[in-house]
Amino acid sequence: MPLTARIRTRDGWAVPHAVVTMIDAAGTQALRAGTDAEGAVRDATPLAPGTYTVVVTAVGYAPAAASAIVTGGGGAGNGGGRADLGTVTLARQGGTELPPPGPWTVDPAHSSVAAVAQHLGISSVRGRFTDFSAVLEIAPDEVSGSRVEAVIRAASIDTGNGTRDAHLRSADFLDVERHPEITYRSTGLTAAGSDRWTVHGELTMRGVVRPVDLDLAYLGTGPDPWGGTRAAFRATAELRREDFAMNYNQVLRAGVAAIGTTLRVELDVQAVRGTSLPVR
Repeated sequence: MPLTARIRTRDGWAVPHAVVTMIDAAGTQALRAGTDAEGAVRDATPLAPGTYTVVVTAVGYAPAAASAIVTGGGGAGNGGGRADLGTVTLARQGGTELPPPGPWTVDPAHSSVAAVAQHLGISSVRGRFTDFSAVLEIAPDEVSGSRVEAVIRAASIDTGNGTRDAHLRSADFLDVERHPEITYRSTGLTAAGSDRWTVHGELTMRGVVRPVDLDLAYLGTGPDPWGGTRAAFRATAELRREDFAMNYNQVLRAGVAAIGTTLRVELDVQAVRGTSLPVR
């Protein structure tokens, strides 16, 4: 092949939608080729020997430019010369690498869904849900097209106190008999920094649907001991209990409420690349 190249992100992931353009010394476009599913270019267009400017572009990435020397051959009539560009690295716009596109499944064994409420106005009570599932879809082009859906079994609330947990499952709070699931579906994503995003979505709890934004931080991607690839995220949000018809409270002396009206949601997530979790 006259032209071969491999287009990768800084983390080493293939960029399957990149375009490689070669411009000769006269400023004329000599070749324009796209990468395949493995981020590789294998183009048979004949190239005359000489020096070329190579420009690599892809949606969501900063363009990269380099020089290439085509050697061998005697022009188009003799099959043209050859150029191996090797590996060309593209940086995501904004400077932060993301997991490779496609489906990801949250691993509940290595993730946590927690909520913190103020107690007596001076301290906090922390609880967590032990039964949940979620899937993510990282968009191949614009990150803003990525999606997330999650389902939490409301009855799995655990604060470390059986009496308190039973009360939280009652109609005063989660009302798990009538509303066994808490769901979240994203509706959009906007950048909030080089490695942070705001996830816009709708939270359904107690049968009430409200818009809820998550402040999301991407922590990185790497291999796991089971042959898979994992990505880590941390997200937080604040909810008002009254927005979900959880109005129960006990007011103590001096007007101090036993339980705060605002909940802080804290998510620590590991997601495994693909649609199913590995067997361990």
